[in-house]
Amino acid sequence: MGMLVMSGVVQLSAAVRARKVVHDLFAQETDDAELARAQFLSFSKQMPLLYLILVCNASAVMVAFFQPDLIFKTFVLPASICVIALVRAAWWWRQDGAQLFSDAEIAKSNRRTCMLAVVMTLAFEFWCMWIYSSGDAYARGHLTFFLALTQVSTVFCLMTMRAAAMRVAASSTLCFVIFFSVVDDSRMLVEAVVLGCVGLGMMIVTHRYNLDFSKLIRSQRDLRNRQAETEKLSDENRRIALTDALSGLPNRRQLLVNLDRIDDQTVDALDNLAVLFIDLDGFKDINDTHGHQAGDSLIRSLSVRIREICPPHSMLARVGGDEFVVLIETPQAASVAASMAERISNEIALPVLVDRHVLQVGASIGIATNANGACTSHELLRRADTAMYHVKTGKKGKIAVYDAALDRGRLRRMEIEAEIGTGLDKGEFDVFYQPVIDAHSRQIVATEALIRWPRRAAGVLVPQQFIEIAEATGQIHPLGMFVLERACRDVGPLGDLSLSVNVSPAQFRDPGFLRQVAHVLEQTRFPAGRLQLEITEGYLLSQPETAIRTIRSFKAMGLSIALDDFGTGFTSIHYLRTYGFSHVKIDKSLLVDLGPGSKASFLVAGAINLARGLDMEVTAEGVETHEQAALLRAAGCDRLQGFLFGRPMPIADLRTMCAQGTGDLRQGPPALRAL
Repeated sequence: MGMLVMSGVVQLSAAVRARKVVHDLFAQETDDAELARAQFLSFSKQMPLLYLILVCNASAVMVAFFQPDLIFKTFVLPASICVIALVRAAWWWRQDGAQLFSDAEIAKSNRRTCMLAVVMTLAFEFWCMWIYSSGDAYARGHLTFFLALTQVSTVFCLMTMRAAAMRVAASSTLCFVIFFSVVDDSRMLVEAVVLGCVGLGMMIVTHRYNLDFSKLIRSQRDLRNRQAETEKLSDENRRIALTDALSGLPNRRQLLVNLDRIDDQTVDALDNLAVLFIDLDGFKDINDTHGHQAGDSLIRSLSVRIREICPPHSMLARVGGDEFVVLIETPQAASVAASMAERISNEIALPVLVDRHVLQVGASIGIATNANGACTSHELLRRADTAMYHVKTGKKGKIAVYDAALDRGRLRRMEIEAEIGTGLDKGEFDVFYQPVIDAHSRQIVATEALIRWPRRAAGVLVPQQFIEIAEATGQIHPLGMFVLERACRDVGPLGDLSLSVNVSPAQFRDPGFLRQVAHVLEQTRFPAGRLQLEITEGYLLSQPETAIRTIRSFKAMGLSIALDDFGTGFTSIHYLRTYGFSHVKIDKSLLVDLGPGSKASFLVAGAINLARGLDMEVTAEGVETHEQAALLRAAGCDRLQGFLFGRPMPIADLRTMCAQGTGDLRQGPPALRAL
């Protein structure tokens, strides 16, 4: 019993699947709009031909069977079929494609075509069967031929739409087989069977063709989709390649693409192009102090603010870590660039709140325009960079317009930059020493190490001509360590003489500087208590937290730290107490016009009293007259330094001077004896 039930279930399931297969063969596909559009496009080419064939076949049968006494049956009805066919053929002829129709309109047209194909085919067949008995044997043979021809033509013209072709093939074949199996006492049975087999074959061919057609359409769609995805991916990759990931601005590559586009144009109008090169001042310090995350936030904020300033005819690009370029294309570009540079400089100088920290940077801006002569956009970029570099190596935070003299100065700086490296390798540099005396005992108690370049191949350069370049290029690090090591070795044997060495802000902010100094002291065996490092006030104000930590670390090693150029800046009493300096050096500019009762004497006395009130020793540099020395000593200055006591000299001269200054001080150098 169970086996019978299972068998019945299997048979029922098979029957259901068979009905589904048959239903799918004759059902119209409506879930694929692109396939329907392709079928419509195919019909627009095939249907006029199909209806023309139908008209020809109907006309031929009408001529063969025409009888005046059967005018409706042999003329009016076939003529009506021909008129309807011609109207449909004309409609399809006017359709040159599927682009002007919506998916819904195409689906509706395909459904109408599927229905009309069956209706027109059956109408033609029923008419032919109706008039079959009215003709002679010759006419009946013609009718059989034209019926078969119409059926085959209709099916093959509708092959791209399986539902229409299968319905026409099944219905027309079934009617043909049934009719000719019984008509004329079944004398047309053979023809009916043959046409039935032909109809079945056409249905198989139609089904296979339709599968291939549908597969082709879907393959074309997949190919287009992949091409679209590839193009989209290519566009996205191009966008990524031409966009700065951090700021969202165009990057250097996009800028160069725009410059190439401008250079490819043949317009030679003057004052229609300008380039602003912007470099942030103090950005590296923010990265070092607050971390790169804070620096990134600052860059994003500044990018938004600068972009809001730029007009539509300009492009803002981020071309480096803290470098931006504005490309301006507009008449009177020079005046527009100057105005924009001022606004950008003011905008960048505004403070930015990042993670509860107020960050502030400046901007060095170079401007280049084609107002004075035609040149390529790439050349303008180079000129703007040159002008910016000129600002960067001078007083930062300024705006400079390119001038040809800047190129000469830059080439000169580049030459000196290259010569510094070779000079260090070849031993062209030397260290000179300027004595520092005790203001009361008049003995030499210290010396300041100063770098000199006496053996330069192209001639001697004073420090002011190459120190600035070395700081801008990073060469100050090897130069500074050269001075420190040489000075420690030279001054080490000179008893208890203290050594003072100037430290560049670039060295002081270097995380490895502390370790390097410790290594030099270890290698030279120079006592840390005899070494004093001098730092200028500018670095302290820009990096207070880092400076305090570094100063404390050096003091823990036994070194003393002096504030150089005291009296020329804005250091407050709070700062002086916080940093923990052991010495301050009064800048020589305060000694100008120093005399009894002068304003300068009151200023110097106030500075000395301030420092001594904070337990700091005071050294005055730039002392050139006996009167200045006496006034400084009377004001409480601890140490004196200047040309009055000796100019910077080689170590051999310093040794001689120290030897002469021992014992009776009045047996020392002439300046000391005069004191």
